[in-house]
Amino acid sequence: MENRRVRLRFAPSPTGGLHMGGVRTALFSYLFAKKHKGDFILRIEDTDQTRYVNGAEEYIINALKWCGIEPNEGVGFGDGPHAPYRQSERKELGIYAKYAQKLIDSGHAYYAFDTTEEVDEMRKRLEAAKVASQYNAVTRQTMRNSTTLSEDEVKKLMDAGTPYVVRLKVPRNEEIRFHDIIRGWVVVNSAQVDDKVLLKSDGMPTYHLAHIVDDIEMEVSHAVRGEEWLPSAPSHVLIYRYLGMEDKMPLLAHLPLILKPDGNGKLSKRDKSGIPMFPLDWYDERTGEKYAGYRETGFFPEAFINMLSMLGWNPGTTQEIFSLDELVEAFSFERVNKSGAKFDPEKTKWFNQQYLRKKTDAELAVLFTPILKEHNITADPAFVENVCHLVKEKAHFVSEFWKDASYFFIAPTAYDPEVIKKRWNEQSAGFIKAVTEAYKNLGTFTAAETEATFKATAEAQGIGAGQVMQLFRVCLSGVGGGPMLFEMVELLGKDEVIARLEKAVDSIK
Repeated sequence: MENRRVRLRFAPSPTGGLHMGGVRTALFSYLFAKKHKGDFILRIEDTDQTRYVNGAEEYIINALKWCGIEPNEGVGFGDGPHAPYRQSERKELGIYAKYAQKLIDSGHAYYAFDTTEEVDEMRKRLEAAKVASQYNAVTRQTMRNSTTLSEDEVKKLMDAGTPYVVRLKVPRNEEIRFHDIIRGWVVVNSAQVDDKVLLKSDGMPTYHLAHIVDDIEMEVSHAVRGEEWLPSAPSHVLIYRYLGMEDKMPLLAHLPLILKPDGNGKLSKRDKSGIPMFPLDWYDERTGEKYAGYRETGFFPEAFINMLSMLGWNPGTTQEIFSLDELVEAFSFERVNKSGAKFDPEKTKWFNQQYLRKKTDAELAVLFTPILKEHNITADPAFVENVCHLVKEKAHFVSEFWKDASYFFIAPTAYDPEVIKKRWNEQSAGFIKAVTEAYKNLGTFTAAETEATFKATAEAQGIGAGQVMQLFRVCLSGVGGGPMLFEMVELLGKDEVIARLEKAVDSIK
């Protein structure tokens, strides 16, 4: 392995939108490949044509591009030395059948002529007997296959065009050992492993054969996949062994599950946390269901990737915010946890908030301007930047800016009733009138000067500044909370502040 070039692949099936768990698999593969100056490949595993979904392949490509974890080789990213990268196209090359035949010739695979109904009946019998319903070394002896039929019977069936599949011939009682980068040594008895189908009746390979053939042909050095594939790994180890290609077998890394927020069960695309489960909006044409995407919900791709990196991996330090380059530098499979990682919706929003705060005011203004246009607002770019500067500290998304800052562009027509009920009286109304007159006499209208004038006026009126500060804010914005008060006053400007205060005195009764 030391002499092999580092090559990792992300190999999704185009059977639907790319769930965030799949993106994490791609991310960890990308990080490891880039850290070791290797290759990151996108391969589309479309062997199950019955589950193919239109648009899924394009979605996968677009999602990886948005996330910034682009392969340097593969479907949608340019052909490398091992094209094509769709398994349906690779089938036409005959490579899967060639490997299957090698397993048959060596006695490690066999033809099975059982109908779907016969296999279902066998499984029902086993379930009724409370026995594992596997097609395996024991049950194969009761089925129609080339281990129970004579050569002549097999030949007659094949000459007659009888449908068949090719199955892996798993030994009855043998220890299968393999090393997982994350989990260490895994030992399984072959009695727990079924005779997996390698080639289907239509000649299309199953995942179990196809991914192994492609990993060999594409010289993949490390195979990263979800924990749910761990039970299948012993079969895959046997296939490499029976092909005489154990030296070509990639190092395996089975990632921990992403769990629901309460830790009970695997996170589902239908999770009701309110946070998207997909990187981009996805419409499932089979069910008519629509799923929100991180991009369309307002997440920055950097925040999404940073959040994903922390689901099951930790850097060994207290650092939580990582650029993609920093992740490449820090990443290792040794620091990936074996146990599942809880998905935390609030922490996810926190990550986006950190990246929002890191954006310049000009960058945020560019993102906020289209939202202003939706509300028929045209404003000076410098003013928009200043608004962004004031409101960005408390926001998680740019989409919140309008809700939090619309009063900068439209004077309030209503005032927070709770604040008015609690704070508005003859004395406080007198203060608002007095501070309005005091502001009219100011030559310059900075945050510092308006705050000093506010406090001096309160003192002259014999009233505590804290008693009228929230009321003052409500008179200007209509709401009881917001950004730094006197920075807001400065940005609104002298004429606007005076006009709003005078309007408030006339409107509030």
